[in-house]
Amino acid sequence: MKTIFLQDDEELIDIRKDAVFKAVFARETLESREALSRLVSALIGREISIISILYNEPAVDSLTDRQIRYDINCRARDGELINVEMCFNPRPFEPLRLEYYATRLYSGQDIRGLNSGYNKLKQAYQIAIISNLSFFEDNEFFHSFSYYDELRRVSLKGRSRIITLELTKLKSIVQKPVEDMSLHERWAVYLEYLTDKSKRSKINEILNCDRGIAMANEELYRVSRDEIERARIMREEKTELDYISYMTYEREEGRNEGRDEGREEGRAEGHVEGRKVEREYVLQLLTQGLSTDEIKQRLEQAD
Repeated sequence: MKTIFLQDDEELIDIRKDAVFKAVFARETLESREALSRLVSALIGREISIISILYNEPAVDSLTDRQIRYDINCRARDGELINVEMCFNPRPFEPLRLEYYATRLYSGQDIRGLNSGYNKLKQAYQIAIISNLSFFEDNEFFHSFSYYDELRRVSLKGRSRIITLELTKLKSIVQKPVEDMSLHERWAVYLEYLTDKSKRSKINEILNCDRGIAMANEELYRVSRDEIERARIMREEKTELDYISYMTYEREEGRNEGRDEGREEGRAEGHVEGRKVEREYVLQLLTQGLSTDEIKQRLEQAD
């Protein structure tokens, strides 16, 4: 495979967007499956081979439905269960949600039957790559959680883990020479700084020395260059802009109507209508997965 390096002025879609992340790592291609295997291997700390995607909803080419979680639920060759997701707009309750889905992933295994039992349970990993927010108080971007006695620091030695990467904590990591980075550090830097043109040289160094990341980058190019995929993403952005424009227009119309008629009831009606449109817009943004701060920023921009 010939490595695709980034050009200085090149525009790429953001792999941190949950739908794009899924489109890159859940495609039925050798590069996509190998890239997913290497990403998971880097995060759990041992080599693992993904052999199947257990369920894949929404479909890889359905990038417009933001009301569905864009996770990748897969099985490794030795039976390990892994759920990988990109959380581009995490909610404040994200750690609780991760615990919930990790529990479901682990307890969903069928161990009934004469030749089965608890010893037949396979390792289960809930992996979350988190962008835009930090949840843990330390400065470490990588965490691996498992059950243990908090007082005596004794591990339960169970078979479920929650692994998180907080991409907002990479400022010191990206300054390191690529040869000094660990595998999971290289992956994190690639995901966070791919679209940062000032870091193109660093990203190209990573692509040159890591085959798994180079494969993921090749898949990203396919998604970026696919006109159908790009049209879907552009349509998604257009819908968002249309809502902003509609909200702004309705609010201004309400204000103008109140001023022109010179009546208090006109101003009140305009205000009510504007607030109604604003509430509808806020609900729409929430279903798209935007955080509270991002919604507040959108409203301020519309004003």
